[in-house]
Amino acid sequence: MEAIIPIKGNVRYAITLDPGVWIFDDRRIDLKTYFTENHIEKDELEQYKKEMGAHWSREIMEGATFPPTLKTEKTFEKTKVVTGTYGILFSHFLKTAEPAADATTISFELADGTVHSFPIEQAEEFIFKFSEDGKPLIDDGLIHVLLKDGSTNDTPIRDVTTIRID
Repeated sequence: MEAIIPIKGNVRYAITLDPGVWIFDDRRIDLKTYFTENHIEKDELEQYKKEMGAHWSREIMEGATFPPTLKTEKTFEKTKVVTGTYGILFSHFLKTAEPAADATTISFELADGTVHSFPIEQAEEFIFKFSEDGKPLIDDGLIHVLLKDGSTNDTPIRDVTTIRID
């Protein structure tokens, strides 16, 4: 099995996905809590501004010292990354590939030759699960395709080898 998944077809840029590096991507989502909590899509630039403002305020109030709680917070985040179950929204990658205006279908081609096709309008609904309890998915494909509503958690699309836009 290859360690990459190509997105090809009726797109401006044919790209390849490497799920092995997504653990470091800030866009990853924690799937252990995603389906049990309410989620609001965030503007990444606005979120960055708020976080930087909070950091700036903290430095003004406390000075530029590094209290022990910062080390604890960093350790907690590192532990969470290596033990978590994560996914990432497909829409991030589809925007990069830039489907043609006349594209109508997304097809997930599987290792056994099966093809699952969906209308391109449904692209916003897909989550690519790439990690289970801190370990990459290896046995049944690099990614599992889930729906945002959680209806396919028990029966995801597995063994995806290619994503085709037609």
